[in-house]
Parts: sequence; C-alpha cells; structure tokens
Amino acid sequence: MKKVARIIGAGILFGIIALIIHWIFAYVGMGYYLDPTYFPVWSKLMMPTAGPPPVSFLYYSLTFNIISGILFALVYTVLGSCVPGKKFIIRGLMYGFLVFLVGAIPGYLAMYLLINLPTELIALWAVESLIIYSIGGMVVAKLISTYLFLSWSC
Repeated sequence: MKKVARIIGAGILFGIIALIIHWIFAYVGMGYYLDPTYFPVWSKLMMPTAGPPPVSFLYYSLTFNIISGILFALVYTVLGSCVPGKKFIIRGLMYGFLVFLVGAIPGYLAMYLLINLPTELIALWAVESLIIYSIGGMVVAKLISTYLFLSWSC
C-alpha cells in the first residue's frame, strides 16, 4: 500500500510542478496563442471561443498532468534500478532525460511534420518538456527510489 501511495503522491507532485512550468511557458509563448492564424489549431477545451482558456481548462490540465505523473512514477518503479547514478538527483535527472529522449523528442518531430505550428513554439514546448521531466524525475526518484517494484540486475 505504501508503494501505491508513493506513486500517487509523486504523480500529484509531478502534476503540480508541470502545471506551474506550463503556466510559465504559456506566458513566454503567449504571442503564439493569441495569434488568430493558429486559433483553429487549439482544442475546444483550451479555446472554445477566441480569448483566454476557461477555468475548466485549468482543471483538465491539472488532471492530465497528474495522470501523466502517475504513469511517469509507475514506469520509474519498473526501470529505476537500471538508471545510472547513486544519488536521487542524478538518477532522477537521468531518468527524466531518458524519458524526454524516447518520448518527447519523437513526438515533437512528428508534430513538426504534421501540424502547421511555428518551429519556435515547438522548440519552446520541447524545452518545457525537458524541464518538466528533469524536475519530475528528481521528485519521483526521491519519493520512489526505495519502493521499486522490480529489482533488475542492470
């Protein structure tokens, strides 16, 4: 039961951290969000009409970030013992970086090919993801390192 509580706790913390970082980067990239050229690209949850997102978007964002955080923590419980580094900070940074490499980078490359968005905005999102995964990795490694589900001999 402690393992599950730690995973959920790490997911909630990850979700809050991700939401704060998303806010900061949304402010930095606000020009892209306010450009009418891209209004049709944004989801109806984010922009049901032209203008700022409704409060419900905040709740969806937090919920989705927490779900992502729980998944991020759950995968760490399986693969964490294979991540190099003795201290949780190094292990967490490495784990976050590895998830970024295999998860975020391919996604942003595909987005660049498929969706008409400015390259700078996609690059901004990539930097945002790297920061979220790095900080999230440290948090997850700190909270979960003693509760790994599997003990791989890597």
